[in-house]
Amino acid sequence: MNRQEKQQVIDELKEKFSNATNFYLADTSGLTVLEINALRRLCHQSGVEMKVAKNTLIYKALESTNKQDGLDVALKGQSSLFFSVDANAPAKLIKKFRKDGKRPQLKAAYIDSDVYIGDNQIDALINLKSKDELVGDIIALLQSPAKNVIGALLSGEKKLAGIVKTLSEKEEK
Repeated sequence: MNRQEKQQVIDELKEKFSNATNFYLADTSGLTVLEINALRRLCHQSGVEMKVAKNTLIYKALESTNKQDGLDVALKGQSSLFFSVDANAPAKLIKKFRKDGKRPQLKAAYIDSDVYIGDNQIDALINLKSKDELVGDIIALLQSPAKNVIGALLSGEKKLAGIVKTLSEKEEK
């Protein structure tokens, strides 16, 4: 790879990192070509983009976007990058793909300026809620008190009508 090709890869990665609010670094070494192709197919189906690049090129691209803090320790060995709009989609994909195997192994994740290092963080990353899920939870919480009040008023409607009826009957006597 000559200098011009390297600069082209760095520029492409720089653009990806600039536009991405989250990305994952994983170790895919030890996977066969068939397994890598299956992983790429699964990525395509899940809306996750997978890229492979040299660690030095990844670091230079990260450095130019000021997102390298804490990620330099993960840039050892073979690295694959996973980009997705949903913060937890790559973690779910990695967990789903490796069912019994040990690869791909999560090296690091960058989620909205937070850095997660190590494969032991995969369950925490899977449990992260997406923006849409959080908005749905907030709307449900805001609707809950209103539903309770309306429910109480509707259930009490018959009781109030019964009390008024018995009072008017007593007044007639």
